[in-house]
Amino acid sequence: MFDEVFNSTTYMVFLETTLSKFFENSRRIHYIQDGASYHKDGDVWYWFRENRKWIEVYNLPSYSPEFNAVEALWKFTRKEGTHNATFESKNEVLSCVTDVFDKMQRNPQSIAGYLKPFC
Repeated sequence: MFDEVFNSTTYMVFLETTLSKFFENSRRIHYIQDGASYHKDGDVWYWFRENRKWIEVYNLPSYSPEFNAVEALWKFTRKEGTHNATFESKNEVLSCVTDVFDKMQRNPQSIAGYLKPFC
Protein backbone atom coordinates (compact mmCIF):
# COMPACT_ATOMS: atom_id res chain seq x y z
CA MET A 1 0.00 0.00 0.00
CA PHE A 2 2.74 2.48 0.96
CA ASP A 3 6.32 2.61 -0.24
CA GLU A 4 8.91 2.06 2.47
CA VAL A 5 11.11 4.78 1.02
CA PHE A 6 10.14 7.90 -0.86
CA ASN A 7 13.07 8.94 -3.03
CA SER A 8 13.79 10.20 -6.53
CA THR A 9 12.84 6.85 -8.09
CA THR A 10 9.48 6.58 -6.34
CA TYR A 11 8.89 10.31 -6.96
CA MET A 12 9.37 9.83 -10.70
CA VAL A 13 6.89 6.93 -10.63
CA PHE A 14 4.42 9.30 -8.94
CA LEU A 15 5.10 11.96 -11.59
CA GLU A 16 4.62 9.45 -14.43
CA THR A 17 1.32 8.32 -12.93
CA THR A 18 0.16 11.91 -12.51
CA LEU A 19 1.24 12.90 -16.00
CA SER A 20 -0.53 9.92 -17.58
CA LYS A 21 -3.83 10.92 -15.94
CA PHE A 22 -3.66 14.46 -17.30
CA PHE A 23 -2.04 13.55 -20.61
CA GLU A 24 -5.18 11.64 -21.63
CA ASN A 25 -7.06 14.96 -21.47
CA SER A 26 -4.27 16.87 -23.25
CA ARG A 27 -3.96 19.16 -20.25
CA ARG A 28 -0.71 20.87 -19.36
CA ILE A 29 0.28 20.56 -15.71
CA HIS A 30 1.67 23.40 -13.62
CA TYR A 31 3.27 21.63 -10.71
CA ILE A 32 4.47 23.24 -7.46
CA GLN A 33 6.93 21.38 -5.27
CA ASP A 34 8.74 22.08 -2.03
CA GLY A 35 12.42 21.67 -1.28
CA ALA A 36 12.50 17.96 -0.47
CA SER A 37 15.90 16.53 -1.37
CA TYR A 38 14.51 14.08 -3.94
CA HIS A 39 12.89 17.02 -5.80
CA LYS A 40 16.41 18.33 -6.49
CA ASP A 41 17.82 15.04 -7.77
CA GLY A 42 19.54 15.14 -11.16
CA ASP A 43 17.39 12.30 -12.56
CA VAL A 44 14.23 14.15 -11.49
CA TRP A 45 15.37 17.36 -13.22
CA TYR A 46 16.24 15.35 -16.32
CA TRP A 47 12.71 13.90 -16.22
CA PHE A 48 11.24 17.41 -15.97
CA ARG A 49 13.33 18.58 -18.96
CA GLU A 50 12.21 15.59 -21.03
CA ASN A 51 8.55 16.21 -20.17
CA ARG A 52 8.44 20.02 -20.21
CA LYS A 53 5.95 19.93 -23.09
CA TRP A 54 3.37 18.57 -20.66
CA ILE A 55 4.50 19.71 -17.22
CA GLU A 56 6.02 22.90 -15.87
CA VAL A 57 7.52 22.78 -12.39
CA TYR A 58 7.76 25.62 -9.91
CA ASN A 59 9.85 25.36 -6.76
CA LEU A 60 8.78 26.95 -3.51
CA PRO A 61 11.44 29.05 -1.80
CA SER A 62 13.43 27.32 0.94
CA TYR A 63 11.80 27.28 4.36
CA SER A 64 8.46 28.64 3.21
CA PRO A 65 5.71 26.57 4.84
CA GLU A 66 3.40 29.57 4.55
CA PHE A 67 3.30 28.93 0.77
CA ASN A 68 2.70 25.19 1.07
CA ALA A 69 -0.89 24.11 1.69
CA VAL A 70 0.28 20.60 2.52
CA GLU A 71 1.96 21.94 5.66
CA ALA A 72 -1.42 23.23 6.87
CA LEU A 73 -3.01 19.83 6.22
CA TRP A 74 -0.20 18.08 8.12
CA LYS A 75 -0.84 20.47 11.02
CA PHE A 76 -4.50 19.43 11.00
CA THR A 77 -3.49 15.76 10.75
CA ARG A 78 -1.20 16.03 13.76
CA LYS A 79 -3.81 17.93 15.78
CA GLU A 80 -6.63 15.51 14.96
CA GLY A 81 -4.73 12.25 14.92
CA THR A 82 -1.16 11.93 16.05
CA HIS A 83 -0.62 14.66 18.66
CA ASN A 84 0.12 13.18 22.11
CA ALA A 85 -0.54 9.68 20.79
CA THR A 86 1.60 6.56 20.98
CA PHE A 87 1.52 3.80 18.42
CA GLU A 88 2.55 0.17 18.77
CA SER A 89 3.27 -0.32 15.06
CA LYS A 90 3.61 1.41 11.72
CA ASN A 91 0.21 -0.01 10.78
CA GLU A 92 -1.37 1.84 13.71
CA VAL A 93 0.18 5.11 12.52
CA LEU A 94 -1.01 4.50 8.97
CA SER A 95 -4.50 3.65 10.20
CA CYS A 96 -4.64 6.82 12.30
CA VAL A 97 -3.46 9.06 9.47
CA THR A 98 -5.79 7.37 6.99
CA ASP A 99 -8.71 7.96 9.37
CA VAL A 100 -7.85 11.67 9.53
CA PHE A 101 -7.58 11.86 5.72
CA ASP A 102 -10.96 10.11 5.42
CA LYS A 103 -12.39 12.70 7.83
CA MET A 104 -11.04 15.50 5.60
CA GLN A 105 -12.69 13.94 2.56
CA ARG A 106 -16.03 13.38 4.27
CA ASN A 107 -16.06 16.83 5.86
CA PRO A 108 -14.00 19.29 3.79
CA GLN A 109 -15.36 22.12 5.94
CA SER A 110 -13.20 20.79 8.79
CA ILE A 111 -10.05 21.96 6.98
CA ALA A 112 -11.43 25.15 5.42
CA GLY A 113 -9.77 27.40 8.01
CA TYR A 114 -6.40 25.77 7.43
CA LEU A 115 -6.64 26.33 3.67
CA LYS A 116 -8.15 29.83 3.71
CA PRO A 117 -4.74 31.55 3.22
CA PHE A 118 -4.28 29.57 -0.03
CA CYS A 119 -7.64 30.44 -1.62
